[in-house]
Amino acid sequence: MKSKFKSLTIASLFIFAILIFSPAPTFAQEGELQVVDEVIAQVNDDVITLSSLRRESKERIEALKQGGMTEQQAADEVSKRQPELIATLINEQLLMQRGKELDLSSEVEAEVNRRMLEVAKDQGITSIEKLDAAMRESGLDPVATRQTLRVEMMKQAVIQQEVDRKVFFGLTIDELKKYFQAHQDKFRKPESVSLSEIFLSSAGKNEAEVKARALKLVEQLRAGADFGTVAAANSEREANGVRIAPQTKGQVGAFEMPSLRDDIAGAIKDVKAGGISEPLRGNDGYQIFRVDQRTAASTAATFNENQVREAITMERTTKKREDYLQNLRNEAYIKISENYRQTVAPLLKLDPAKMADSADVQTGSSSKPPEKKKGKLLGIFPKP
Repeated sequence: MKSKFKSLTIASLFIFAILIFSPAPTFAQEGELQVVDEVIAQVNDDVITLSSLRRESKERIEALKQGGMTEQQAADEVSKRQPELIATLINEQLLMQRGKELDLSSEVEAEVNRRMLEVAKDQGITSIEKLDAAMRESGLDPVATRQTLRVEMMKQAVIQQEVDRKVFFGLTIDELKKYFQAHQDKFRKPESVSLSEIFLSSAGKNEAEVKARALKLVEQLRAGADFGTVAAANSEREANGVRIAPQTKGQVGAFEMPSLRDDIAGAIKDVKAGGISEPLRGNDGYQIFRVDQRTAASTAATFNENQVREAITMERTTKKREDYLQNLRNEAYIKISENYRQTVAPLLKLDPAKMADSADVQTGSSSKPPEKKKGKLLGIFPKP
C-alpha cells in the first residue's frame, strides 16, 4: 500500500512530498540577543524567511534529483537560481494576500477538501483520518501537503478571477469573428480515433517475458481473436485495485489525435480502423491498441464562440498575467534584505531609484512604509 499510495497521491494532486525543516534552535546566554530567523523580504504585512527559502530549495533539489541530477548538481543548480526562487516566493505572497482580499479563502478550502476526498476515494480509503495515516506511512506530511495544495489553489483562483476570466469574457463578438476569420486553421476539427487497450504490467516481472507475452497476444488478435475477450482475460489495467477490463473489454474512449501522447499517436499512426498496434513500451508495462474507429479531419472551419474565446485567451494570458503581477508589485510595500536585494530586485522590476542608498525598497504611491511592529525586522529579538 505504501508505494502505491505515494505514486497515486502525486498523480492525483500534482503536488509533492513535503518535508518540514525547522531551523535549529539557537541557545543564547542570558542577556544576549537570540536570532529567531532571518527575514529575506517583507511583502506588505507578511515576511519571507530564510527557513522558508531553505524548505523551497530542498523541494526543488529533490525534484531535480528525480530528474536524474546528482545531489551536488541539483544543489548547485538551485543555488544558482536562488534569486529567481526568492522572486517567485514574493509573487506567491502577493497572490495569497490578494486572494484573502477577494475573500477566496473559503472557496479554496472547499476545493482543497474536495481534492483530498478524491484521493481518499481513489485509494479506497473511507475517512480523512485514514487518509492522513496512509500519507504519513508513505512519508507525506498531511498538514504540509494540504498547505501546499492550499497555496497552489489560491494562486490559481486569483489568476483565474483577476486575469483569465476578464480576458475570456471581455472579448466582443466582433473581436471573436475577426480572429476566427484570420485563424481558421485552428478551428478545423482534427482527426479523431476511438481506442481499446490491453495493458500488461512489467512491475516486478521479467521484461523479456512480458514483451514476449505482448507479442503473442498481438499475433492472436491479428489472427482474428476477439479483442474484448482477450482484453478481459489478459489486460491488467486497474482502478481502485480492481481489474477493469472484464467490464470495459479494454475500451478506453475517443480522442482527438493532437491530444494523444506522442508515443501513442506514433504507435497507431498507420493502423487502420479495426487494426492492432505493435506493443508500446511505457514506464510501467506494455500497451496494445486496437483502433476501433477513425474519423477524418474536417476540411471546413467551424465557428464556436467558446473555442474562439479560449484560443484568444490562451494567446493573451501570459502577458496579462505578467502585467497583473507587476501591478501587484507596484502597489505593494516590498523590502528586500540587503544581502539579496541586488540580485532579486531586478527580477521583480522594482524601481532602482527608490532603492538607491536606502534600507527600504518600496513601490507604489504611498510614501510611508507600513507601521512596523515591535522588534527588529531581521528577526532578532531579546531573549525572553
